[in-house]
Amino acid sequence: MRFSIHYKMCWSRALLILLVQLLSVEAVPISIDKTKVKEPEKKEPEEPPASVDTGLHYDRYLREVIDFLEKDQHFREKLHNTDMEDIKQGKLAKELDFVSHHVRTKLDELKRQEVNRLRTLIKAKQDLEGGNDIAVDHQALLKQFEYLNHMNPHTFEVDDLDRLIKSATKDLENYDKERHEEFKKYEMMKEHDRREHLKTLDDDERKREEEHYEEMRKKHADHPKVNHPGSQNQLKEVWEEADGLDPEDFDPKTFFNLHDTNGDGFFDEQELEALFTKELEKIYDPTNEEDDMVEMEEERLRMREHVMNEVDSNKDRLVSLDEFLVATKKKEFLEPDSWETLEQNQAYTDEEMREFEEHLAQQEQDLNLKAVDLQKQRDELERQQEQLNAQKIELQQAVEHMERLKSQKVEPPPEVHVEGNAIPEIHAVDSQLHHGQEAQPEEHQPAAQAQSPQDTPQEHINQQNQDLGQQGLPQAHQDLPPGHQEALQGQHNMP
Repeated sequence: MRFSIHYKMCWSRALLILLVQLLSVEAVPISIDKTKVKEPEKKEPEEPPASVDTGLHYDRYLREVIDFLEKDQHFREKLHNTDMEDIKQGKLAKELDFVSHHVRTKLDELKRQEVNRLRTLIKAKQDLEGGNDIAVDHQALLKQFEYLNHMNPHTFEVDDLDRLIKSATKDLENYDKERHEEFKKYEMMKEHDRREHLKTLDDDERKREEEHYEEMRKKHADHPKVNHPGSQNQLKEVWEEADGLDPEDFDPKTFFNLHDTNGDGFFDEQELEALFTKELEKIYDPTNEEDDMVEMEEERLRMREHVMNEVDSNKDRLVSLDEFLVATKKKEFLEPDSWETLEQNQAYTDEEMREFEEHLAQQEQDLNLKAVDLQKQRDELERQQEQLNAQKIELQQAVEHMERLKSQKVEPPPEVHVEGNAIPEIHAVDSQLHHGQEAQPEEHQPAAQAQSPQDTPQEHINQQNQDLGQQGLPQAHQDLPPGHQEALQGQHNMP
């Protein structure tokens, strides 16, 4: 993916209100033989081309503010008479006090929408981080967004326009620097991965891999000469091969109008980058193993950055026709130095590579320590889970045991009462009998044992009562109602 995807901006529209003229310059039509130029025909004004995404997170807010400011005639006139340095210093922002009430009202609405959008983003981020129950201090968090005055979320003031201009200028100017750092990290990581792969090979495999690597490097470096970007030779090659024109008829003004594809009178960064396609095709082929397409896009952006630095005299990140024509008269255009490609100009130093690998090693060590700690936590959680499972099994077994006991339990017979005292339990009487019999002399025992097995239960009870009476103990059937005597006999008949 091209790095420029994050910085696709047509400054003639997206920051037009901040930087350049708003009137477009029509492209010069070319006759059939493409060598004769005639005056452009007058035609009705066309709608300006749609603005291109800047890649800034506040791009939509920026473009909407610009679009409404363009509708104010006073502001447009002041823009034509303000240079880039005055814009950066905030002089243009002061003109906001003189724009129409309708535009100011719309700007107020745009700012309120943007503040609400930022608050929604803050809340969404808070929810993702698991802080649903934590109060959000929106005012404190809004401080990180420097392109608007968060202390006044309701109206768009001079300070808001000044902040927006300065923030957009700074962020866009820092883009190339950040891109260089990203590409440097990419190259160092690629080299790190290659070295790590070599460590996994034996001596013979490592030797073959090193030889193959050197072969690919030489093959990649073996390409036709690359012209200096923006030089006469480079532009003539585009004129001949892309435009199909005779290089002897090369005309800078015609070339400019041919490649100002949106007809706004400026070369923006995308239009400049398109001019370097032929040079890049000399170095890179997507079908070749040795050619890295990420490096190709970095080469393209390096060329664009170089031309901007040489030609863009007012540093508005646009090349006007006047700036272009002035540059074509310089020695650098006519007799340029040779251009060093990426393979001739390594993106990082040996010291940077060493620090990068040390940083990766430290990161790996930290990750290993975290992995060990997480494993310990996992083991502890598994141990606790096993304990919980064992307790669960014990509880289930206890419940099952209680259920079995409950299902096997026999209800005791109800206790029978009469008026007065409760019926004596038969085992108590038997116990007294046994104690009494043990206390009797031996001569009395044979008489008891001699009882005939043919005795009826009633005769047996009578005999017991006689024995109890002799011992001074209460008789078993004494004072019992008639119905309870039969119950007592039934108990004695039980085995």
